[in-house]
Amino acid sequence: MKTILQTLLMAAVLTFAATDRVRAADPKLAEKTESAGDAEGDKAWKELEKATRPPTPPAEWRDKQPSEEEINKFRDSQRDLAGAAADKAHDFYTRFPKHPKADEAREKEQDMLGFAIQLGDTKRVAQLEKIEQERLKDPKLSEDEKFNLLAGSVQRNAMSKKAEGMPAVLAAFEKGTRDLIKQFPKRSEVYEMLLSVAGASESDKARELATEIVNSPASDEVKAQAKSILKKMEAVGKPVAIQFKAVDGREVDLAKMKGKVVLVDFWATWCGPCVAELPHVKEAYEKLHAKGFEIVGISFDQDKEKLEKFVAKEKMSWPQYFDGKGWQNKFGQEFGINSIPAMWLVDKKGVLRDVSARDNLAEKVEKFLAE
Repeated sequence: MKTILQTLLMAAVLTFAATDRVRAADPKLAEKTESAGDAEGDKAWKELEKATRPPTPPAEWRDKQPSEEEINKFRDSQRDLAGAAADKAHDFYTRFPKHPKADEAREKEQDMLGFAIQLGDTKRVAQLEKIEQERLKDPKLSEDEKFNLLAGSVQRNAMSKKAEGMPAVLAAFEKGTRDLIKQFPKRSEVYEMLLSVAGASESDKARELATEIVNSPASDEVKAQAKSILKKMEAVGKPVAIQFKAVDGREVDLAKMKGKVVLVDFWATWCGPCVAELPHVKEAYEKLHAKGFEIVGISFDQDKEKLEKFVAKEKMSWPQYFDGKGWQNKFGQEFGINSIPAMWLVDKKGVLRDVSARDNLAEKVEKFLAE
């Protein structure tokens, strides 16, 4: 049985076929029909542009941390809107194939399908893959367009492994990236992709990938970031020297915190992923603080008052370092931190053991507490 969408698309095709015959038979009528079609197409384009604008998060989220349920509900809404926008784009270029915006509508369809899939609409995967395969057959396709299509497929395939855990996601992403490197060995983007795997990997794997990138044809910027990762790796297995006066006046010195397992949390109030991770950090702290778990925050904020208000509102009782320098943060520079959140775990002997503590934080802390 045909879906409603298929029926509408078939009707649109038949309508345009009939319109073409009328134009051939009566030039004056064809001119009037084309003008009317242009006007209708322009109106439809404006509606499509409106449909592809991302929804704005609720205003109250600026002052109140949303619950996981609220975040999921908003994400589901984004997913449905993206899917509807993709259908609208498809409908547009099917109804108005000669409109100046028809090609752009095809791009919007692909983008919206990608967003919908990223947000969990797995039913759209086959639809997007079909479009991509058709585009890849186009002999006029530029290298940039081909690369973007294949890179999007790599990312999508990796995220499909999310239910299997982060190691599975990273393994799939690395495999896909290496396939891209074979096809596009001189493009800097492929090494940026490999760098993202290194940044999310455990110490040995991160060191291996970062070394490979440093010795690759990657851009100087990417190589510099890889060197930052190696700098962090050099710190693993050694004592961490962090000493400062917190924004609330407390004196902090990791050297005097031996006997405790300490999370060094590099973060900022403006960092979305950092804020999203906060509930998990607080949960681990509340569960394990009495057993010897401590947290030291290294803020990359530039507004001290905003930081203090956020910390108070979220009841973050651990000390915070602040120097107002943003990415030029003293400890960020010293330890090669070029992305946040970055979570380090220091064991009871004061030795850095893990520079990727974000995943399974509570389990890792419990393991070090038991040593």
